[in-house]
Amino acid sequence: MRLGDDVFRSRFREEYEKQDLAIGRFNLAIFGKTGVGKSTLLNAIFGEEVAATGIGEPVTKGSRLYLDTHGHLGILDTQGLEVGKNTKELIAELDTVMKQTRSRPLEEQLHVAWYCVRGMDRRFEDSEADFIERLRAVGLPVILVFTQVPMRDGVYHPDAITLADQVLARGLPIVDRRVFLTNAVADPFTGQQPHGLHDLLDATFRVAPEGAHLALAAAQAIDAAAKARLARRAVRTAAASAAAAAAVPIPFSDAALLVPVQLAMMARIGRIFSVPFGRAALMSTLATTAATQGGRAAFTGLLKMVPGAGSVTGGLVGASVATTFTYAMGEAWINVCARASKGEFTDVTGALDNAQVKKAFLDVFSRWVKLDSKQRKELEKELE
Repeated sequence: MRLGDDVFRSRFREEYEKQDLAIGRFNLAIFGKTGVGKSTLLNAIFGEEVAATGIGEPVTKGSRLYLDTHGHLGILDTQGLEVGKNTKELIAELDTVMKQTRSRPLEEQLHVAWYCVRGMDRRFEDSEADFIERLRAVGLPVILVFTQVPMRDGVYHPDAITLADQVLARGLPIVDRRVFLTNAVADPFTGQQPHGLHDLLDATFRVAPEGAHLALAAAQAIDAAAKARLARRAVRTAAASAAAAAAVPIPFSDAALLVPVQLAMMARIGRIFSVPFGRAALMSTLATTAATQGGRAAFTGLLKMVPGAGSVTGGLVGASVATTFTYAMGEAWINVCARASKGEFTDVTGALDNAQVKKAFLDVFSRWVKLDSKQRKELEKELE
């Protein structure tokens, strides 16, 4: 049995869309006065121009709060309402939204609030403290962020430290009872470098609902390790399912059962690393071709099948073989997607470099299935 390229692409698209829905969306409410750098901070952490380009859709019917959505990220837009000037109205709207969305799916709820203050402003007003108190009262965990904080030799500017101490003395209900000091972008003139972004992201992961972690990992663009950790969960799940499928004592049926398992795994990992569908589909075709040939070399005499590939005549795929093979595919696919998300594998024309993709996949896959150097060389020659 063999899946042609068109059939494989169609099935991979179905899984890609299914995994997009399964990952859901992380929804962030970000507040702070005009000019504190909210948009710059958002773009630095989420990797593109995600700061509100429009007002999006109303969070609830009749609401003046809007959700501006970007893939797996939703950003609450409070257009026309300002902290201090419209605090009571903002809190009333948020309270209504929190109550009305509590019974809805997790991806329609607000998860975390960032309250931003420019670290060098040297002032923090009572109205801001009151707003943070009220945010927490309506059920949102609040992370207090100082933006545009200068740092030299690992030491923060003393004015920012003084302001942070003054704020902390108020005993506000903020995450970790600390202020997160950040600088979102480098400044070539002053030599300032970005800092504090990973700490802010880590805190956001810790207080966000566990069910939103996958969406947050997919949406953020600064922590490849967080993406890899959640991608490996998908690999472990797929390996367990593959073992169960392989244990079914029906000759020549178990390999076919592995196809949807591995397709789902690869689609989810591609989504976590935000690889566009077209590129992911092409890379997965190359990867599964390499995996099939590698499987033949490593597991001669056993029936194996991977998405879009063929089989080796033999008997049943044993549970241990299916598990190892799925782990090998998953780890190798993580390597490919992680590198692709950083812009690798593109030639001078902007097209995908097929040879680089195959090599990146085999570098990891061959270690898991224990291909010796001779098998590896023969395989690379066969895949040319």
